[in-house]
Amino acid sequence: MDNGVNHTSGNESSTADEGTRSYCCGIDIGGSGVKGAIVDMRTGEFVGERVKIETPQPATPEAVADTTAEIVRQLEWDGPVGICLPSVVTDQIARTAANIDDSWIGTNVHDLFAQRLPGRELAVLNDADAAGLAEVAFGDETARSGAVIFLTFGTGIGSAFLMDGDLFPNTELGHMMVGGKEAEHQASSAVRDREELSYKKWAKRVSTVLAEYERLFTPSAFVVGGGISRKADKWVPLLSIDTPVVPATLRNRAGIVGAAMAVWKHVAP
Repeated sequence: MDNGVNHTSGNESSTADEGTRSYCCGIDIGGSGVKGAIVDMRTGEFVGERVKIETPQPATPEAVADTTAEIVRQLEWDGPVGICLPSVVTDQIARTAANIDDSWIGTNVHDLFAQRLPGRELAVLNDADAAGLAEVAFGDETARSGAVIFLTFGTGIGSAFLMDGDLFPNTELGHMMVGGKEAEHQASSAVRDREELSYKKWAKRVSTVLAEYERLFTPSAFVVGGGISRKADKWVPLLSIDTPVVPATLRNRAGIVGAAMAVWKHVAP
């Protein structure tokens, strides 16, 4: 991929330069895979192919940072990089670790990635917050109006609180106790796969979790993302709650796009 050098001239060259300046790299660190792509911030679309590498085990900060640098190298990218991960991040310090190694807790994530990607502009934030920001910018209009809870169903359950499109960061609703058990331990997509639940049985569990969120926060809507949102037609109609539930538009691309947005818009919790 050519990231900054173009071989055109005149107006064509100017247009190409303008396009390249709107590109950022987003990296989405998950429990099972680390994914990255170059994103055109004017459209939210990927520029070229996405690169994915399995999350190293154990998923220590050093090992994951090395994997992140390898993805950036494969993308042949030398510009700004936004990174999202399953952790509460404040003042660029990881405060929790969900589906990654506990050694992340207390790590200065900006300094960690700056060592592997020297000279880059960087931003690091929670993965569900990144996905929520992406959905506000490029997804369903529901996310931009009212008190919306954005949820990602994957290895765990990530959450982002949105008020008229503005983010209240680091909510981590997946770890809330519902019926004596963490929400994500009973209703994540990974639990559905592991227990081989039908969509009907899994939707019943999701409804139990959403009903508790509904009772406590009275959102105007839920927007649901993650890989399983690709099959929203198989389970969203089965949910038994009063609040509208809308499938996310960006689905599994949202983390990468939101991470790129964070560095593009200088969002760093």
